[in-house]
Amino acid sequence: MEDLNIKQLTLAVRTIAEEKNLPEETVLSVIEQAIAAAWRRDNGTRDQLVRASLNINNGTAVVSVVKTVVEEVENDANQIGLEEAKEIDPAAELGGEVVMETHNVTTFGRVAAQTAKQVILQRLREAEREVVLAEFEDKIGTVVIGTVQRVEPRVVRIELGKAVGIMPQSEQIPGEYYGVGRRIKVYIKDIEREGRGPQLILSRGNEEFVRFLFNQEVPEMETGAVEIKAIAREAGRRTKLAVSSALPGVDPVGTFVGGHGARVQAVMNEIGEQEKIDIIPYEEDAAGFIANAMSPAEVLSVTVNEDEKRATVYVSEDQQSIAIGRAGQNVRLASRLTGYELDIEAKAPVKAEPKPRKNIEDSLMSVVEEVAE
Repeated sequence: MEDLNIKQLTLAVRTIAEEKNLPEETVLSVIEQAIAAAWRRDNGTRDQLVRASLNINNGTAVVSVVKTVVEEVENDANQIGLEEAKEIDPAAELGGEVVMETHNVTTFGRVAAQTAKQVILQRLREAEREVVLAEFEDKIGTVVIGTVQRVEPRVVRIELGKAVGIMPQSEQIPGEYYGVGRRIKVYIKDIEREGRGPQLILSRGNEEFVRFLFNQEVPEMETGAVEIKAIAREAGRRTKLAVSSALPGVDPVGTFVGGHGARVQAVMNEIGEQEKIDIIPYEEDAAGFIANAMSPAEVLSVTVNEDEKRATVYVSEDQQSIAIGRAGQNVRLASRLTGYELDIEAKAPVKAEPKPRKNIEDSLMSVVEEVAE
């Protein structure tokens, strides 16, 4: 890249704005940041605060070296005390900036031009991404179909039309294979604006993904006849769904399972057969709800402590391991589903006390004794 001509840059503003579908002010601001970075590269020091102002009409730029007004100066390169600042600009105040020097700039050397080019490309990419992601703002909380673009150790990059979203490891279904080019359904969880520019966060491992899938399979949810009251999920292993019905005579569990299990099977086809789905009836009564949530374990009784949001679940000894589940999974999910800390206690079955059999000879003897008396 040869020397960078400011006039050429000003002519490029409109073209870039049209090409990238960005507002001209955004492109202008990006180019001003690049000019400031390039000037600092050629003439300043790393810590300096440099601002640039581009005049589109005559193709010139003014670069200003500024310092922030602070109470106590910690870095002389970019900070200035209030008293000293007032000598330069009587209107200076804490937290503001004062201009230390200005320079008219028309061209840059090769190295600075390279810096400017890098800054422009990077900032334009960020601005473009921001515009694209703004289109997804109203799609947060919905499921869309995307194409796996790249699989990295910690994230999977998924293309959604113009935008590319990331599915972090924590949002993936453990054990699921993501082949490049595969089309998959993903839940749009959030737009994260920290770190390296805005990012579209996608998920297949969260509860809401399962809720959305059932929404597609159970038309009665749309009409309000049935609803999902709570979901607890450990992706790739087990999901518990508490469901209820608003209409008398409608079986909520049967509605979600579907004829021959067709509806629940359709959801499992999407999330993977290895993930078990327990659909349980919701109850207003906490003890009843907790007993249902412990499914597939059979519960003898439940005692609830409302103040501490704890409950003790009593099961027979042969049901204890089922109640706890592999690595404590069943009780953990039941606890998350109901919102109660659950303790499992095994109860030995109460046996009827055998009546003592009286010895017939003893009976005879007592009768003889009575007669003798």
